[in-house]
Amino acid sequence: MQESRLFKIVYYLLEQGHATAPELAEKFEVSVRTIYRDIEALSEAGIPLYTESGRNGGIYLMDEFVLDRTLLSGEEQKELLAALQSLNAACFINSGDILDKLSGLFHVDSTDWLEVDFSRWGDASDDNRKFELLKSAVFHHKCVSITYAGTNGTIQERTIQPLKLMYKSMSWYLKAYCMEKQDYRIFKLTRILNLTVLNEGFPPRSFPEQTDASQQTYPTITLRFSKEMAYRVYDEFDSTQIVKQSNGDFMVTAQMPVDGWLMGFLLSFGTQVEIVDPAYLRETLAEQARLIYEKNKC
Repeated sequence: MQESRLFKIVYYLLEQGHATAPELAEKFEVSVRTIYRDIEALSEAGIPLYTESGRNGGIYLMDEFVLDRTLLSGEEQKELLAALQSLNAACFINSGDILDKLSGLFHVDSTDWLEVDFSRWGDASDDNRKFELLKSAVFHHKCVSITYAGTNGTIQERTIQPLKLMYKSMSWYLKAYCMEKQDYRIFKLTRILNLTVLNEGFPPRSFPEQTDASQQTYPTITLRFSKEMAYRVYDEFDSTQIVKQSNGDFMVTAQMPVDGWLMGFLLSFGTQVEIVDPAYLRETLAEQARLIYEKNKC
């Protein structure tokens, strides 16, 4: 504990330039007497510290002790700190300590610019726990047993090799190798109902990236959304896919998979969406709406 505090005192002095003993005592939650003992220990270890009395006095580090920071430009230093800040927000291991140390070495304040919450609205504990367990499994190459709710309505037990966490289109996904399917799969985190990290390890491997050709296999669909759906249109689609009409409505052209997910997605817009093309999809959506009506009518 003392060794950790000694390093933190040095980094604090690097960042602030100087500090008083009461200031250090308050920051590190120890007595002033303990701080004086720490300063003595640092001096005996060869750290060039000196004190000045008076109104502006305090504990200083000799200027020559400041490490050479010219390897990185000022802008590069800020970019590095910003990257570390984002990792710290994502609960990356020890990134907070690294951030403090580099801030001191660079003499640059790290701006608290980003907050990441991996949970849905409501109880955050289960979602955050799930994310932390999967992150650890990815780092340490440990297999994971999951209970997964598939898009076809089935709930299955799977054993997977987690390879990479991915955030896309406002949702978190896990890229993994599925032992049952003997193939690569992408799992949506909110559909992982339960998970257990296993002792069984696996050799590191890379998830095969999609090629442009594979991304062009979905049919092109044209949709018209009412102007009241502007907030969702911009949430769900890229601006290059959206054309605003003179009456305020939105015409969207996108390549999308024609499956159960698409039907549910379109139905979530209620009467505020119209399928312009293809025609057969209009009939499919209308039939789904009819079945919903028949099931729920009084």
